[in-house]
Amino acid sequence: MERNLYVVLMAGGIGTRFWPYSRNAKPKQFLDVLNTGRTLLQSTYERYLPLCAPENILIVAHEEHADLVKAQLPSLHPDQLVLEPMRKNTAPCIAYAAARIRKMNPDAVMVVSPADHLILNEKEFQGTILKATEQARSQDKLITLGIQPTRPETGYGYIQYLESKATLKKAKTFTEKPELALAKTFIESGDFVWNSGIFIWGVQAITQAFQRYLPEMAEAFDEIGPHLLTPEERTYVARVYGQTKSISIDYGVMEKADNVFVALGNFTWSDLGSWASLHEASVRDEDNNVVNAKALVYDTRNSVVIGPPETLVVAQGLNGYLVGVFGNVVIICEKDKEELFRRYVNDLKARPDGTDYL
Repeated sequence: MERNLYVVLMAGGIGTRFWPYSRNAKPKQFLDVLNTGRTLLQSTYERYLPLCAPENILIVAHEEHADLVKAQLPSLHPDQLVLEPMRKNTAPCIAYAAARIRKMNPDAVMVVSPADHLILNEKEFQGTILKATEQARSQDKLITLGIQPTRPETGYGYIQYLESKATLKKAKTFTEKPELALAKTFIESGDFVWNSGIFIWGVQAITQAFQRYLPEMAEAFDEIGPHLLTPEERTYVARVYGQTKSISIDYGVMEKADNVFVALGNFTWSDLGSWASLHEASVRDEDNNVVNAKALVYDTRNSVVIGPPETLVVAQGLNGYLVGVFGNVVIICEKDKEELFRRYVNDLKARPDGTDYL
């Protein structure tokens, strides 16, 4: 195992597109979404254990979910839990984790990964990560993991790279969730990959990138450096988060930097960001249905039926629907229209009793 390798698992999201299964109190990363007996966070943590020392894996989560993380990963030392006082997207999350790691080991190489993705062919994935970490040791590259696309997916971001014989490909352009026609063009061109949101870089390289492209954020986390890993940390971090802007690492750094490279991954990957992606990643019956419930299903295809064991769900005459019973919410809607789930959540926020269902 590489002593200088650290893994940061981002577990701070809410998973709005997975509502009402994913709720504020228990977002999707803390759920057994694929019915495997392991939550997505647990599966992701275990995926990285062969690559680095267990004590080098940090979990970034909102402070309201600290107990959930501890319950699901009881072997964690308190210093491995990086708690955010508020959600400000991925750039502050990564800046915070990088500052922590830099204080522990200034020669560190970081792997930054969402905690809620599906990855099959794990040995191939681990080999790809290790090759990228070798390249990142020089502390002069920002590496992102690109997935060979298998279809013109409109729900993912794309990265175009420059063709070369090198192991790493120089990134050329970033495109977020293109229209179908453009996605088809990307697939046909052969030099576009899905943006996995998994990053590999030296801690010095990402620190320098923050200093150049998000200087105010870099300065704020640099100033609180002496207080990290001390009892005063939470007080100072709360002050920084209250002042820093909400921005993703892609918009804030990766799309601006001139030292971004792509490591190509050729394994099954899904961000499990929607009910449609869950349907695709799950075991399906002869009618292409995912059924995880006590259910009677008739003349129904291409659908997802989920419910608790004490509730009988009866579905008839559906094509491409989600039928779900989740606590105090019953939902019946077209599963592929993921943009509507944000609307459902926003409409609930406007209701006096809306928080009871979020």
